[in-house]
Formats: sequence, structure tokens, C-alpha cells
Amino acid sequence: MAGEHALLSAEIVNRGIESSGPDAGSPTFSVRVRRRLPDFLQSVNLNYVKLGYHNLIGHAVYWATIPLLAVVGSLSREALWRKAWEETSYDLATQLAFLVALAFTVAVYFMWKPRPIYLLDFACYRPSDDLKVSNEEFIELARKSGKFNEESLAFQSRILKSSGIGDETYVPKSIFSPGNCATITEGRAEASTAMISALDELFDKCRVRPKDVGILVVNCSLFNPTPSLSAMIVNHYNMRGNILSYNLGGMGCSAGVIALDLARDMLRANPSSYAVVVSTEAVSFTWYTGRNRSMLIPNCFFRMGCSAVLLSNRRRDFRRAKYRLEHIVRTHKGADGRSFRDTTTESVTDPMISSSRCVYQEEDEERTKGLCISRDLTEVAAMHSRPTSPPSAPRPPFLRAAPLFATLFYRHLFPKKTADSAGTKPYIADYKLAFEHFCVHAASKAVLEAIQKNLRLEDRHMEASLATLHRFGNTSSSSIWYELAYLEAKGRVIGGDRVWQIAFGSGFKCNSAVWKATRRVRRPNRSPWLDCVDRYPEGR
Repeated sequence: MAGEHALLSAEIVNRGIESSGPDAGSPTFSVRVRRRLPDFLQSVNLNYVKLGYHNLIGHAVYWATIPLLAVVGSLSREALWRKAWEETSYDLATQLAFLVALAFTVAVYFMWKPRPIYLLDFACYRPSDDLKVSNEEFIELARKSGKFNEESLAFQSRILKSSGIGDETYVPKSIFSPGNCATITEGRAEASTAMISALDELFDKCRVRPKDVGILVVNCSLFNPTPSLSAMIVNHYNMRGNILSYNLGGMGCSAGVIALDLARDMLRANPSSYAVVVSTEAVSFTWYTGRNRSMLIPNCFFRMGCSAVLLSNRRRDFRRAKYRLEHIVRTHKGADGRSFRDTTTESVTDPMISSSRCVYQEEDEERTKGLCISRDLTEVAAMHSRPTSPPSAPRPPFLRAAPLFATLFYRHLFPKKTADSAGTKPYIADYKLAFEHFCVHAASKAVLEAIQKNLRLEDRHMEASLATLHRFGNTSSSSIWYELAYLEAKGRVIGGDRVWQIAFGSGFKCNSAVWKATRRVRRPNRSPWLDCVDRYPEGR
């Protein structure tokens, strides 16, 4: 500002005025004021414009046919017949032109219409009973390992009591060994056991040979060896040489939906193909043996788990498919310091960084590696799952979104009236009317309660998530599939039901997928819930 005042000071202005001649008293310079345009791309209102545009274009057929139906409905049967046949004459050329135009329109429609993506079936890994531990046994084994002091053990015990995790979750026993458990050998053994078990069950359920799979996507956040986990699967099943395989790493608990999105794009580019999506996590690589409390939290929540999903873009698979993929919405909030990390501060020990981390892998003061969970996680997860932000939630049916646009239109016409009234909050869609089932990532009990409050859901909508958290713990990106397996084991999914899977994780990313049941899903003969589903919900 000092520079600007110096440039426009009285002395300089007087110096630029002609003192003599025909132009005496007039300035010899001009001042041009530049105004910076607002950043429309970051405007929240633009999100509503985009949502309105999608609904307008997506329902263009209705807008075009409603006036036509109104005109036709105003005519009697005799008048309609007279206008169609008696008052109109068609020659052969007109009829041929009409048929050609109709055939061309139908051909273009089917050529440009995206191929539907079907979910044939999925499988969830259930570890053997010798890996099952109770919360009390968990603390006792951690004490016997000699890696924790009593203060750290007491802290983990308090976390477990309020975590919502039951006494039948699974962990690899190698984490309680006196030596280092985060070795490549242990990681490969854990990942291989989980992935191969889930894939064996999937291929057996769907009666599909591994060689028939053309696309393979594997996601595991913390364990990324070379060769990759996807290469391990290709080698184990001797898959075909031209398979399109991908391995996603470091993308957190929401990577399962990211892998689905990648598989969907690949299926659209490769007709008549099968795609397999495998989501897992290596618990031995999330294990932390230091004293930092924020890094001890993952020890209490993460448990063994894996899911395998078979997708198809072949139209003939509609009859045997369980679900059809409707939408995938991905939101990345990495630009927010609280969601990622405050990079403006250089010192790692600065308390500002400690408070701004959400989920961050790092080393503590003693150079022990672990996963840091910030106390902001609950707030950040709830904030980015709010339905008031169109990009972070699937598009609701048009009739459900109509009140939203009516509210915004009213606020635009009467800004002063709405500013003085109490009802100035934007309309929040009732997602209980848009979806029949909800599968929210089972991160922790506190996070689930915060999301339930923000989405205004009832207890029955959170039943699958809470049951999964209690029975299997936080299985990372595969938890949303354990929740869907719970709904199927309860026999609650019928034809036409819409399932909303919501996943969130480090970055911070909030991703969601919407599935529509193509038929009534019978209770499966093979499920991780077979012998325990009748015990849930708890306290009934």
C-alpha cells in the first residue's frame, strides 16, 4: 500500500500536470483501475448451478414430452384420430424419411449411451478363528510383547472401551511378536492370505475363470511392495497376458470407491469385459510401537479384512447381476490444511501442524514410523459428508431436488426478506427418501455418530455400519462391502432398492457410490455373517 500511495502522491500528480501551453492544467497521464474478477470456479453457488444443469439435461425428455402430452390430452379420441389420419396425408418419400430418421436416432442413442456396469457378486474375507482376539486379550498380548509402557497400554485400553469394536475381531499375531512385524515377508503373507481367500470365493460364486478377467484393480494403502499386489494375483491365478492391472497405494480408506471408479472407466473403454476390484489393508504396517497417542489410535481400530468385487459391462449379464452401478462421486479436500497438512509451517514439532493433520503417516520423535490420527478427524469427516455440498453427495432423484432449487430461487428473488427471516438456511435434501440403504465406512463409533447427525439419518440406517465395526473392526477400504454383506445376510435388499456407499479417508477424500438392486437378493450361502448376523443389532 505504501508503494501505491507513493505512486499517486500529490507531488507526483502535480508534476504530471502541464504548467503552460494550450494543455495547461490538464494531466499528462491517465490512471487505469484494475479490478480483480472473483473466482467463480470456487463459488459454492456454482455447485448448485452444475447440479441444476445436470438435472435439467438429465430430464430433458420429460420437459419435451410434457407439453406434447398436454396437447394430446386436451383432444378427444375422435379429434385425435381425425388429426392423425384424415387431415394428414403421407407420401412414400415422407414415410421413408421418417423411418430413416427414427432408425438413425435409435442407433445414435445406443451408440452414445454408456454401457451399464453390473455387479455380479462380491466376497468378503473372514480370517480363521485362531486370529480372533478380544479387547482384553488385545491389551494382554500387547503387554507381553514388551513394546509398550503401562501408560500407552492404559490409553489403548480406554480407546477400545469407547471404540464400538467387539471381542471377535481379527489381527495378525505377528504384530505381538517381540521383533519387527512390519517386514516385507509378513506383509506379503498377510495380504496374500486375505486376497486369495476372497478371490477364491468370488470366482467360485460367479463361476468365472480367472483367465476371463480382463481388468484387475487392487488397492492397499500402506503396503506397496515390488512386484505389486496386483502382480501377485496375476501370478497366482496365471491370468492372461493382456490383462489391464492396476495397483493403488497410499489413498486411504476411501480407495475402494476410487478403485471402482477406475474399473468403471476401463470397462467403458473395453466392451464385453470382466473387472475385478480387490480392496485390502495390511494391519502389520499400521502397527505402531511408540508413545505418541495420536499414532497409537490406529492400533485400536484397524483389523484384518479384504473384499473382492466382480464387475461386468456385458448386457447379457443383467439377468444374473445383483446390482447396477448408478453414480460415483469423488471429492478431494487436500487443499484444506486441516484435511491434509499445514505446509506453511516448516517445523514438524510445531503444534499448529499437529492440530492440522487429519490422517498422516510419519515418524515420531524416536524415528518410529506410524499413522497419525488427528483429533480433527471426526469433525472433518462429518463436515465433508454434509449433503449441503452437491459435489460430495450423489445426485438425488429430481423430485427430491426440486425443493432445493425452489428455495434457492426464492432467496434470489427476495434477498432482503430472506436475510431478515429465520429460515435463511439452504434446503437440505432428505436422503432417507432417496436411498433405502446406507453403507458408511466403519471408521469409529464417534465418526459414525457425527455422520449420522450431519446426514440426519435414523438408527436403522446406521445399523450395518455399527454392526460391521463391532464384529470386524475398521477393515479400511473393504468395510463398505462387509456392510453390504450384512444387509444381504439380513435379507433386506429387494429389487429397485438403492444402496449408498460412503467412504472417506486420508487426503482428505470423501467418495461415494450408488448401486441399484436389479432383483431381490436372496440370503447368500457363503457370507462372513452367516453364524453371527442374528446377534445384531445389539441390544434388541
